[in-house]
Amino acid sequence: MSQMELLSVDRIWDEGPHNAFADLTRWQGRWWCTFREGADHGSDDGALRVIASDEGDAWASSALVELPGSDLRDPKLAVTPDDTLMLLGGERHRVEGEWRNTSAVWHSTDGERWHGPFPVADPDVWLWRVTWHEGAAWGFGYGCRRQGYVRLYRSHCGVGFEAVGEDIREGDYPNESSVVFDGDTALCLLRRDGEASTGLLGRARPPYTHWAWQDLGVKIGGPDMILLPDGSFIACCRLYDERVRTSLLWVDPEEATLDEVLELPSGGDTSYAGMVFHDDQLQVAYYSSHEDKTSIYLATVQVG
Repeated sequence: MSQMELLSVDRIWDEGPHNAFADLTRWQGRWWCTFREGADHGSDDGALRVIASDEGDAWASSALVELPGSDLRDPKLAVTPDDTLMLLGGERHRVEGEWRNTSAVWHSTDGERWHGPFPVADPDVWLWRVTWHEGAAWGFGYGCRRQGYVRLYRSHCGVGFEAVGEDIREGDYPNESSVVFDGDTALCLLRRDGEASTGLLGRARPPYTHWAWQDLGVKIGGPDMILLPDGSFIACCRLYDERVRTSLLWVDPEEATLDEVLELPSGGDTSYAGMVFHDDQLQVAYYSSHEDKTSIYLATVQVG
């Protein structure tokens, strides 16, 4: 497989007390990054910040999406088929002392004014990330109150999501995921926690109601996976084996292996990246606390 070289890494945002859980996309000729701002990692005051940049060097805030009384978490960006910017996030709030969870989307035509929230998926199911493929958005949601399953969702409009097939139960607490399409084959990189805490690689073909899963043998967190133009798959995950870090890894779907190829400057509270391959370079937005304050970073990586 090709080698990777870290060309640069810059801290692009640190204005919130705790800046974390990033994602990245390219839309209308600009870079767009989103993340959560809150008092700390598990605080109940999270809001979703959206920032933008023309060249990826100077960034400015475009919006701060808030819901009074709710904690917004793990935002993701996607571009819909009608060229609208879509923001997906998890919303949690307390009901009689217990956390309840809802997934929600917002839509924008300029990155500044956001229409929403529109609740999606099912109550207490966290739709964590979606991928648009042939006019439909696909993504797995995981159970929050009743743990131990993931559920595939599909939407043709980016607002109403319907469940596809039966719930999938694979080991202990499957949760965060990233879906990639290679032709009409769907691949899913899936995190598990609990006793069986290694990641899984799933594969399915239309109509995507039956998935075959393979154990990757590596504990991962905050996974993102993309398909490069040369047909290779790359993932960005939190790794735990020697020390907590954010790294880029090659994914071999045939052998069901993850091979770490480049560790990004990171440590402590870190990971939850978003990746975009553009102009023959990989751009990776992620968060880390290795420089004391938990901040958002952008890495530029040469592949090959």
